[in-house]
Amino acid sequence: MKRSVLIIEDEINIIELLRINLENYGFDVMTAMTGEEGLEKTLKEFPDIILLDIMLPGMDGFEICKRIRREKTTSKIPIIMLTAKSEEMDKVLALEIGADDYITKPFGIRELVARIKAVLRRIDEKEDTDERLNIIRVGDIFIDIDKHIVKKNGIKLELTLKEFNLLKVLAENREKVLSRKYLLDEISEGSSDPRSIDVHITNLRKKLGASSGYIETIRGIGYKMK
Repeated sequence: MKRSVLIIEDEINIIELLRINLENYGFDVMTAMTGEEGLEKTLKEFPDIILLDIMLPGMDGFEICKRIRREKTTSKIPIIMLTAKSEEMDKVLALEIGADDYITKPFGIRELVARIKAVLRRIDEKEDTDERLNIIRVGDIFIDIDKHIVKKNGIKLELTLKEFNLLKVLAENREKVLSRKYLLDEISEGSSDPRSIDVHITNLRKKLGASSGYIETIRGIGYKMK
């Protein structure tokens, strides 16, 4: 499966150079020439990694990075800053606001591809570790399957067994639409009425607070976790 790269850069020559070379290396490439367009594509397409120029007209790369990190659904997308600036403070600021790496123009394509692969490898290794430890992360929600612990922003939530199982099933099947009947069977609910799932979902959403938006209602069918 191809990994997707979003390039947010205002110089068309650099965009074309990066696009052609990254496609030759097997990446699926998307581009944006303004910060606003880059944010819109990030929220819509959820790229595997973002190459972000700092010196953009209007909203600069620092502000774009901050906004991507603030959004729950995009906060974990890795970002490599691309810039003509070489001052140490710019590099420090980029890393402090959430960039995963920083490369100064002009740069070699091979070096850039090596940096991209290194960042993606670190992300993959972290996800593999979580999987082996039987841990699921959805945004700011942390689910430890073996210990039956759910945390939000590091704070433990007190869930009933059915609420925990419901959250686990949804998290294990992210982006899949699950019917009420399926969820009923999975959480071993004693009721024969699939609508009883709605009650558990309501209670679970209350406990998740601002993170309840990850659970989406699919009218006439059931629910899915985004």
